[in-house]
Amino acid sequence: MTTSSSERGISLGMPELPAPAYPDDVRARLEADARELIARYPDSRSALLPLLHLVQSEEGHVTRTGMQFCADMLDLTTAEVTAVATFYTMYRRKPSGDYQVGVCTNTLCAVMGGDAIFETLQEHLGVGNGETTDDGKVTLEHIECNAACDFAPVVMVNWEFFDNQTPGSAKRLVDDLRAGRPVQPTRGARLCTFKETARILAGFPDERPGAVEESGSAGPASLVGLRLARGEAASARVVHPRGGPTEEPQDRVHEPSPAEHLSSHDAPQETSASDPAHPAGPTAEEGE
Repeated sequence: MTTSSSERGISLGMPELPAPAYPDDVRARLEADARELIARYPDSRSALLPLLHLVQSEEGHVTRTGMQFCADMLDLTTAEVTAVATFYTMYRRKPSGDYQVGVCTNTLCAVMGGDAIFETLQEHLGVGNGETTDDGKVTLEHIECNAACDFAPVVMVNWEFFDNQTPGSAKRLVDDLRAGRPVQPTRGARLCTFKETARILAGFPDERPGAVEESGSAGPASLVGLRLARGEAASARVVHPRGGPTEEPQDRVHEPSPAEHLSSHDAPQETSASDPAHPAGPTAEEGE
């Protein structure tokens, strides 16, 4: 006697229906923006990355509708668009919050306290990796290196830097985001929502008054090597060995101003819950 596939517990399923179209007014607006982006490139398919940011700015993540739109505008297959959208982690594949809070858990940030920060935020927000709070405000995730190791541990919100974080400061940060209080990154313009950030990443100007001027540049710790390469004298900053006797430095010790953003390598920081008795950075002087 034979049995059917359903009796064997096998479901062949149905083919996925075509992606629904954008409403006419939305599509017309997106088409105008897309043509502006495509015109910047000699080969239209080079505009795929900006177009994916554009459709992400519309819905907060890259939907099947958004990928079909990109394919239509660039004369690509949806398979080609999907291959790109699923390769780059900056493109979201499911609904997410207004603020993407990413905690770097690569080696240096992890040992400086990133692991502790991530665990604290999971418990504090009641979400796991890649999950969003019930109010739709915050999506938490651990992220790969953000090239800010001299300010470890680093938290990023909508790709803006929050340097030298601790579990306590990270909790205050997400609480402010959820409460709608203004939040200023350590380096960069004041925060905007993830959708607004996606539109800027697509290549459209940040139209908020003063936002461009607020963007700033690299922090002091990142520029030490450049100053040395130019032959500029570096201010001495001494960090004593862990547990060792303190000695008077031969050179002048740099006393940073309250406005200066120190690297976690410049002085001991209470960042590592795994070793709270020894949260210090390296023992060498800056510039060695």
